[in-house]
Order: sequence, then C-alpha cells, then structure tokens
Amino acid sequence: MSKKKVQWADLGSTLKAWLVAAGAVQLSLALYAWVDLARRAKSEVRGPKSRWAGIIGINYVGPLVYLKWGRTKDDSASHAA
Repeated sequence: MSKKKVQWADLGSTLKAWLVAAGAVQLSLALYAWVDLARRAKSEVRGPKSRWAGIIGINYVGPLVYLKWGRTKDDSASHAA
C-alpha cells in the first residue's frame, strides 16, 4: 500500500491559514525566547546558555520550557529595549 503525500496545493484555505498561524506562533515564541536568552546574564540562566539555545529550537515545547524553568529570575522589565 502506498500513501500519496499530501501537497500544500491539496489543502483547503482554512487549513492553510491555521498552519501558517501555528507556524507564526512557533517562530514568535522561539524568537522571543532566543532574544531573552541572548540578553540575559549567565547568572540569570539555569545551566549553560548553549544548551538552552538548543532546547528553544524544539517546537512549541522548547521555548515554553525555557521561559518557565530556564530563567532564575524574571526581571524582563530590565531587558526592555
């Protein structure tokens, strides 16, 4: 049995819109977390920053895990541009 791969053109416009929105949310979460990590001092991050940078790259879960448990204190007001 061979399954036909679903192509982008085969998807309905509603599903395409949901997929684009989900991708935008994922990208925004990751970008926010990476910027926060880059601006945060080593002493404000639990563990090596390089490890957290990799974890953030894991879809949805990574950025949320970093934002919840990767930071030692939440002083995001001092990180505002």
